[in-house]
Amino acid sequence: MITILAIAAIAVWLVYYGQRPRTGAGASADARARQLRTLRVRLADALGIQTRRGQQAARYRAGAEGERRTAARLAPLSAEGWTILHDRALPTSRANVDHLAISPSGAVILPDTKRWSSRYRLRVVEGRLLHGTRDVTNRLRGIRHETATVSTVLGVHVTPLVIMDGAPIAGGELVLDGIRIVPADRACDVLRALGRIPGQRQPADLAQQAARLLPEYTRARR
Repeated sequence: MITILAIAAIAVWLVYYGQRPRTGAGASADARARQLRTLRVRLADALGIQTRRGQQAARYRAGAEGERRTAARLAPLSAEGWTILHDRALPTSRANVDHLAISPSGAVILPDTKRWSSRYRLRVVEGRLLHGTRDVTNRLRGIRHETATVSTVLGVHVTPLVIMDGAPIAGGELVLDGIRIVPADRACDVLRALGRIPGQRQPADLAQQAARLLPEYTRARR
């Protein structure tokens, strides 16, 4: 009887306190993790039982944590006059933008966080991106789509940038098909360098337009 009551209490807590909406960096990944973690999955987790959905949810939560870590790294740029937006919805699809950075000179940069295992090195071999021996080139499709969409929405050039949280990068950084891949601990320095390039419009106007046309994902998709 006590065990049944304990499980019921856990279930109530998970339903009423485990589904709180969030906004900001990593919010949409967290939301997807919560969708996957149904009551059955949550109870299984509480009892130490692994499930496929539970494992998928864990990957989304890890991704969300990576985005929050990137947001923390980029935070000092706000004091330098940058506009930094996180987890924004695209108007033409259900995809999201992890981060969007607008420099004081009006340069627009789209940093995309990737949190991949640190056990395997990232390298480019014959035009393909490899994580260890696995070909992960296709995982850059998303940032290409997001960059093109944001460029169309804002009417300016947008520079894509992959921020790698975890996997070591051969040679310190990589470039593949115009997409620069840098380690997370260099994110701010790289953005500062990219941000010196004069933009095509006033940064304040861009920031207002981006905030209006690229709303917070979890609010836009409610």
